[in-house]
Amino acid sequence: MHQVTLIPGDGIGPEITAAMKRVVEATGVDIAWDVQEAGEAVMESEGTPLPDRVIDSIKRNKVAIKGPITTPVGTGFRSINVALRKALDLYINLRPAKTYGADRYGQMPDARPIDIVIFRENTEDLYAGIEFEAGSDDAAKLRSCLAELGGKVRDDAAISIKPISEFGTRRIVRAAFEYALANGRKKVTCVHKANIMKHTDGLFLQIAREIAEEYAEHGIEFEDAIVDAACMRLVMDPSQFDVMVMANLYGDILSDVCAGLVGGLGIAPGANIGDNEALFEPVHGSAPKRAGQGIANPTALILSSAMMLRHLGESEAAASIENAVADVITKRETVTYDLGGKASTEEYADAIIAAL
Repeated sequence: MHQVTLIPGDGIGPEITAAMKRVVEATGVDIAWDVQEAGEAVMESEGTPLPDRVIDSIKRNKVAIKGPITTPVGTGFRSINVALRKALDLYINLRPAKTYGADRYGQMPDARPIDIVIFRENTEDLYAGIEFEAGSDDAAKLRSCLAELGGKVRDDAAISIKPISEFGTRRIVRAAFEYALANGRKKVTCVHKANIMKHTDGLFLQIAREIAEEYAEHGIEFEDAIVDAACMRLVMDPSQFDVMVMANLYGDILSDVCAGLVGGLGIAPGANIGDNEALFEPVHGSAPKRAGQGIANPTALILSSAMMLRHLGESEAAASIENAVADVITKRETVTYDLGGKASTEEYADAIIAAL
């Protein structure tokens, strides 16, 4: 039996979590769910959207899956998701983008299926949120230091800092190559802006090139792509990419581009993985305006559960879920509104269970 922390979330979270749970249980995999509430639902009763018990549960069980969570305004949290990643050092943000029968907007008749895996560094870069408010004493001190180093910053400027470390870069790039090696992938693309940010993105690219040499003998091709060019190439012909690795902010943006190419955020799964714990979740948000209507698309969370099962060593069950999702979406007989159908969340889950 697998012990798994289950965080239902809020907004549409509880609805799609219930659907996901039914699908996983229908595979026959034996899971004991350790249910932990977080987000707006516990803010009033516990004084925080992320109680320590949630993190303790994930540390205890090592594996967790969560529905989307709304970050309440005024709590001091920039994002509950970011807080979880930092607390558990979940430095790998793994985001696959694969066609499961959903049409890509503008897809040419001869376009090949998309099957891209993005490795996004989860702890550094501009997305780490090291910022200084315009007009603040801290911003003034930083401007003074920058002036001594020859940098010019206006007095009315807010400032963000972009840390990229050798340590953080090595572990995310190596994780991407190890994934490629373990899963029969042929190419890793490093996405960067080293032509302009020569010391931060330059370091990221330098380390990626060093690590790529270690895997060349295994037949894994390596290339690098400037981020703007990578976006253009993705839109023109996404089939030219396989595994992509990049810093935090680029990963946040490009993973949504890839989600759009395969049908939208509603079918975009994700995982946050560290050396000790793994947290699986959909890429999309909590969509509070859709809550309680029974129409939310649970595909992204269901596919995230397939990633979780594969992480637990239940590869056969994971593949059965992915195949069932592809079957239901391709037939288009019982899909939710965002996929062009009229099925409810529960009806869609029933169709996937019937297809298992």
